[in-house]
Amino acid sequence: MPSLADTTIRLLGQEPLAGRIPAAEQLRLAEILDRAGFAYLEVSGGGCFESAVKRGVESPWERIRALKSRVKTPLGLALRGRFLVGSRPVDADFARRFVATAAENGIDVFRLHDPLNDISNLREAAEAIVAADRDFEAGLVYSPGRTGEVETLIERAKMLPELGAVRVLLHDPTGGLQPHRAEELVHALAEASGLPVGIYAQGAGGSALAATLAAARAGAQLIACAIYPLALTLHRVSGEALADALAGEGLASGVDVDVLWEATDLVDEHIGDELVTPLVPRIAVLAARHDVPASVVAGVDQALQAEGAGDRLDEVLAELDLIRSETGSPPLASPIGQVLASQALINVLSASRYLTIVDELRALVTGAFGTPPAPIDPALERVVQLTHDPESEEDVTPAFSEIRERAEGMAASEEELLLLGLFGEDAEQLLRGIRGRGRRDDDMATLDEGRAERIREVVRIVQESGIGEVTIEEEGLRISVRSTPDAPAGGGEPSLAITEPDLPAVAPVSGSLVRVESPMVGTFYRSPQPDAPSFVEVGDVVAPGQTLCILEAMKLMNEVKADVEGVVRAVHVENTQPVEFGQLLFELEPLASRPAL
Repeated sequence: MPSLADTTIRLLGQEPLAGRIPAAEQLRLAEILDRAGFAYLEVSGGGCFESAVKRGVESPWERIRALKSRVKTPLGLALRGRFLVGSRPVDADFARRFVATAAENGIDVFRLHDPLNDISNLREAAEAIVAADRDFEAGLVYSPGRTGEVETLIERAKMLPELGAVRVLLHDPTGGLQPHRAEELVHALAEASGLPVGIYAQGAGGSALAATLAAARAGAQLIACAIYPLALTLHRVSGEALADALAGEGLASGVDVDVLWEATDLVDEHIGDELVTPLVPRIAVLAARHDVPASVVAGVDQALQAEGAGDRLDEVLAELDLIRSETGSPPLASPIGQVLASQALINVLSASRYLTIVDELRALVTGAFGTPPAPIDPALERVVQLTHDPESEEDVTPAFSEIRERAEGMAASEEELLLLGLFGEDAEQLLRGIRGRGRRDDDMATLDEGRAERIREVVRIVQESGIGEVTIEEEGLRISVRSTPDAPAGGGEPSLAITEPDLPAVAPVSGSLVRVESPMVGTFYRSPQPDAPSFVEVGDVVAPGQTLCILEAMKLMNEVKADVEGVVRAVHVENTQPVEFGQLLFELEPLASRPAL
């Protein structure tokens, strides 16, 4: 009987859905999916890491740890061979460190495929997965054409057992896998490798569901899916539909469909009425017609619209197909599909083929990314040789020792160094944001005189008008001025809070209580050491700047301090429990002065 692996959490963490559902709700969603009976939950991958780093809200490692603390179902991570979760290949040492760090943070299953189906590119990461005693699922990418030939995939499947793979996973990123071909490949791959076979398919119009059902009939033992709203939006296999269909075939998966509908209800509350524009029907139709991933077509369309050339999409897709044949018919899995699409755009918009060559295509042609399934066109190889410019190329992630030297105190742990190596300046901005979490500057002396004068003017308006609260935002600064509750009209001194955007500020709630919210995703500790007394207890009087708790995030201990003088009236989190961004930690009752003893 086939088991199912859910990809919902990963899909919500990458574009085009990243950030649309609050972290708190995603963690609650994971707890629901934990009850469904999945073999594992695939919670992260290259798109998740890229989105998390660029959005700058939390480290992707933090999200994995938060999920691990909430569920018992094994967690999965999708990796792109030597690219791991980035867009440039890494060396063996970097790959081993990354896998070890992922395992340490809670990953139990690694779905590892190479975008070129070059099995040699899997070796270092595979060795690290086996050394960490985690499951290694070896992906083989199917794309119509030379890449999808049964003989080609069988040759590669024979190499996988020696790498320590526990399963061969047939991966179809284009939606081009037909049911009869899926059935044929499941039989052939199982016979060639001697390993169980699974399938990860996507495609509009029901093609993915049809392929997975055919694979299940042929003996596929694992099928990837997502809950209904995401399957519908992103052209994946619906877990609800799949589980019911398998049960009708006498191949019950053991997944509780009622739990999946519960998860769907939660997601529908946030995105049920939204259109995810990158995958509108026009894009889905063109993706299916050209056997290209919908995300690649969407990216090309957006670029053309920005250039005022939206009517040339078919022309670029035809050029992409030609470039693919010239570069050895590589699969169109990420990031190779994006590389070929970028070159196709340049060729079409410049009206000259290969007058300008993107560095990533140059790296593909010169073998820096590995060996594609078919020979590269000699004419293209010659063009690349003639336009060689070594000073402009940096196609491989720097060695780990070099990254450590460059960091110069920016990184506080190995996992942060890994982010810097993979994402460079974007990771630096994320780490600076993490260092500044919860930091508030209430001293107007640190502001330039012009801003300070405007703040004083806002304070005067609040004092004289009786307005309860005014908030203004300007150039990365949010200023909230509010009247002191219950103060005599015109006589109370307004309180002033100056915060960075999107950081939770302390604010009054019911009555005169003040909320203290978490400025980050992390683990909540009430005391400095396990055997030490708590920083505060209910009923304690605290002073401004007094430590209330510690939040551990990315192996750093961050103190959360009181901003007001008051009495602790409630503690809303248990010791050692995970917390999320904006979660209520404490409620304080402000004091005009300390009570007499």
